[in-house]
Amino acid sequence: MGVEEAVRLAALREAVAGRLSNREAIRRTGLSRRQWLRLKQRYKEQGAKGLVHGNRGRPSKRRIDEATRARIVELLDQEVVLNDCHMRDLLQDEGIVVSAETIRRIRRSLGRAPKQRRRPDRHRHRREREAQMGSMVQTDGSPFQWLGKEQPPLTLVGMIDDATGGVLSLTFRPHEDLHGYVLALRQLILRYGVPCTLYGDRSSILVRNDSNWTIEEELAGKQAPTHFGAMLKELGVRYIGALSPQAKGRIERLWRTLQDRLAAELAMAGCRTPEQAEAFLPRFIKRFNLRFAHDARESGGAWLARPKNLDRILACRYMRKVTLDNTVTFFGERIAIPPGPGARSYARRSVEVRELLDGRILVLEGTKVVAERAAPAGTFILDTHRGEGERKRRNIVGRATPPKPPKITRAPKSTAHPQGPRHPWKRSFKTIPQRRPGGVEGVP
Repeated sequence: MGVEEAVRLAALREAVAGRLSNREAIRRTGLSRRQWLRLKQRYKEQGAKGLVHGNRGRPSKRRIDEATRARIVELLDQEVVLNDCHMRDLLQDEGIVVSAETIRRIRRSLGRAPKQRRRPDRHRHRREREAQMGSMVQTDGSPFQWLGKEQPPLTLVGMIDDATGGVLSLTFRPHEDLHGYVLALRQLILRYGVPCTLYGDRSSILVRNDSNWTIEEELAGKQAPTHFGAMLKELGVRYIGALSPQAKGRIERLWRTLQDRLAAELAMAGCRTPEQAEAFLPRFIKRFNLRFAHDARESGGAWLARPKNLDRILACRYMRKVTLDNTVTFFGERIAIPPGPGARSYARRSVEVRELLDGRILVLEGTKVVAERAAPAGTFILDTHRGEGERKRRNIVGRATPPKPPKITRAPKSTAHPQGPRHPWKRSFKTIPQRRPGGVEGVP
C-alpha cells in the first residue's frame, strides 16, 4: 500500500467512526464528493481491501502468452545467434506476431548479449579556442531575410576570429558566391592581416567535391584547388573543411545571434536596400565586438604580413597559350600582348590570365605582367567562367571538358520495294549451286 492509499485509509477509518466529516475528509484526501462516497461505501463492504485497485496483481492483457515466450527463449538458447529483428521476422513467418522490443526485453532479462553491439554515441569534446588572434578564422554564409519578410532574402558572408570571438568582416550578397568570400577575405586582410588558418564548410566554392582528375592531377597525385583555394595557397593560408556544422559551431552560433540582433537593428535604422545594409555593417561590427568579443589567452597576434600585390592574388586563374599573332583568347574576346624586350614574341608560350576582383584582367608570364585589360563599365561580379575551354562544373581549374559528338540523324528506311523471302539478297551463298570443272552441277 502506498502513501496516498494510507492517507485515504486513515481518513476512512475516522469518517466511519464518526470523528471526521465528509467535507473535511474530502479536503484532506483531495477527492471529489462522488468519488469519496463511493470509496467510503466500498470500505464498509470490503474493508481495507476495497482501497486496492481491482487490476493489481493481475497479469496485463498485453502480456504475451507463455507459449510465445517459451518459443522466444528456445530461439535464444540455440547455437545460432539471431538478432532481435531477424528473430521477429522468423516468428512472424510462424504466425507469431511479436515486436523486436519485446524480444529485446526477454533477451536482456535472461542476461544474453546482443549479436551485434550497438555503436555508442560518438564522444565529442569541446575544442579549445586558439591562443592568439589570427591563428584561426572561421567563415561561412547565412541566407536569411535580413531586410524584413517583405524583402527578398540575402546571404550574409562573414568571418569570425576563433580566439576572441570577434567579427572580422561581413558583407551582403544576393546569394552565396565566390565574389562574397573574396570580398570578405579582402576586408579581413586590409584591416588585420593574413590569418594562419581558415576554417569553413565543404562548399564547392571553397573546396573540390568532384571526382574528376586530369592527367596533370593524376601525375601530381592531388587535385588542383578551386579558385578560392588557389588564392589561399598563394597567401600561405591553410584551409580546413569542416565535416559537420557542429565542427564550426562558433560561427553557426554567430548567425543565430545576428539573425536576432542585426535584422532588428537594420529594421530600426530603416535599411531597405542591400546598399544601405552594407553601409550599416561597420558600425554594427564595432558595437558587437565591444559587447561580445573577449581577450585571447595570449597577447599579440598571429597575423601574417599583408602582401604587396594583394589584388593580383585575389583573382581567378586560367591557363592559356599565346597564339601566333601574340594574342590570348579569354571567353570570347582576344587580349593582345605587346612585344617584349627587344621586340621578342610570346607566341606558343603558356601564360596565366587572372581576372581580378574589380574586373581587370592581367596576363602573366611567370610573375611578370605582360598585358592588362581595363575593368568593364558597370557592376562586376567575380565568378568562375563555364564557357568553352573550361569545365562545366563550377570552381574547377583543369582540363577542358571534351565537346559532345554531333548528333547523327538517319534517313527513314524506304519501304517502296520490299524484298520477298526468296530474294537473292536474302539467300545465303551456301545455297547457290556451284559448278565444278569436269563434273555435274552441284556434284564434285
